[in-house]
Amino acid sequence: MAVDAVAPELSESTGEPDEASKDDASGGPHAADRLALVVGLVIVVALSALVGWVGFRAYQTHQTQEQRKLFLEAGRQTAVNLTTIDFHNANADLQRILDGATGQLYDNFAERSQPYIEVALRTQSKSVGTVTEAAVESQSDDHAKVLVAVTVNTSNAVTPQSERHAWRMRLSVQKVGGVAKVSNVEFVP
Repeated sequence: MAVDAVAPELSESTGEPDEASKDDASGGPHAADRLALVVGLVIVVALSALVGWVGFRAYQTHQTQEQRKLFLEAGRQTAVNLTTIDFHNANADLQRILDGATGQLYDNFAERSQPYIEVALRTQSKSVGTVTEAAVESQSDDHAKVLVAVTVNTSNAVTPQSERHAWRMRLSVQKVGGVAKVSNVEFVP
């Protein structure tokens, strides 16, 4: 009886071992199906992970580029705001500077706003700044240094003929509540 329990079941018609018993005993088609399924699942998981990683890296790159554009545009606009003054609109010009400023730059302009307006009115100053070049020098998560070259045409009551000046500035830009604002300006030789 012990031998019968171990022996494969015999087919009633041929006296040969049953096919299911053969496949299980020799690791036949069922084992190959299981192996193919496992290999297929491993490949699908690996490809999914790869696609997820590539997608995440593409998203990060896109976010970095968008932030770079935001910092660059804030630097360009602030450079124009700082160099475009019309004594007829001195209050509005000052407010535009304050709207794009934060930190030290904001404090300096807010503190000196009245003398700034008085000088513009007294000298009948007019200047128009035009950005000729701009680039992001460095960038981190929420800060950037932006280099801007500006050409400024200036006139006033003493020299009504427009004078042209070229300036280069390094602006410290930071993200404040999702908006990029300039916190400091340095003139670069």
